[in-house]
Amino acid sequence: MIFLGIDGGGSKTACLVGDESSVLGSGSASGSNPVRLGEGKARDALVSAIRQACEVAGVAPAQICRTCVGLAGSARPEISTLVQQMIAEVVSGEIEIVGDMVIALEAAFGAGPGVIVIAGTGSIAYGRNGKGQTARAGGWGHAVSDEGSGHWIGRAALSAALRASDESGEQGSALLTQIMKLWRAESRTQVVLAANASPAPDFAALLPAVLAAADSGDAGARKVLVRAGTELSDLAGIVIRRLFPGESVVPVAMSGGVFSNSPVVCQTFYNGLHSVCPAAQVNAQVIEPVRGALELARRGFPRKDGDRDSRDGS
Repeated sequence: MIFLGIDGGGSKTACLVGDESSVLGSGSASGSNPVRLGEGKARDALVSAIRQACEVAGVAPAQICRTCVGLAGSARPEISTLVQQMIAEVVSGEIEIVGDMVIALEAAFGAGPGVIVIAGTGSIAYGRNGKGQTARAGGWGHAVSDEGSGHWIGRAALSAALRASDESGEQGSALLTQIMKLWRAESRTQVVLAANASPAPDFAALLPAVLAAADSGDAGARKVLVRAGTELSDLAGIVIRRLFPGESVVPVAMSGGVFSNSPVVCQTFYNGLHSVCPAAQVNAQVIEPVRGALELARRGFPRKDGDRDSRDGS
């Protein structure tokens, strides 16, 4: 039997094709969350990643018997139905859409207890204890939440850069210069116009500029990354306190591009969480959620209330 796992993120789509025990092929494409990107871009990314993974695996999409997709916003019936229809145009067999935190938790801990903290385009902390009880914190969408995410970092960094420019009367900070370069803006005014455009720009795409500025010594950029790590540790702490009161050991894992690309965020997250929850044992390896999607596809789809993610996107 052939199975397909998909992690449909806001910035990247990852696919794995496998049989009962092995990974046979992988594929990737740009983001495929229709809430953030629209139906057309989401469909193109999903189709591209699936076909790429199948080609590497040496199988036809029609041979796939079960597919599991992790997607932020999967609690919205219109979104889960839309994505299910998109994938059914390409592959055969059963298709299940679950929250992206569900596949990340599976990739990190299998059926066991633990807390996963995702910091990609969006963010969320999600956990399950030994009794099977689940809890979440954050992840309510970039307009009101998603603390510590790529979108949050990009927006906070731009705000900090503009404030620093106001105070100094200059526009040559490393952070603002990096943002201007990325947005191909020739002046601070052009940056401000782009930031306030409707629809809003992809603030998560500013993450590389923030990281580069921090590496070059920009204090504002580093301060934003430290704040992001603190926000993420706060989210994890909320879930730990709800699910693991009095526990001596709580497994914690990280997932997402923010953790993958920022040692500052990782270290701040670790230090902050350890100070408020000494029982937390953080896995230093950043988890790939798509592996959890493949495993869930292999296992089948017993549906639970906690499987769906009410976020509007990540």
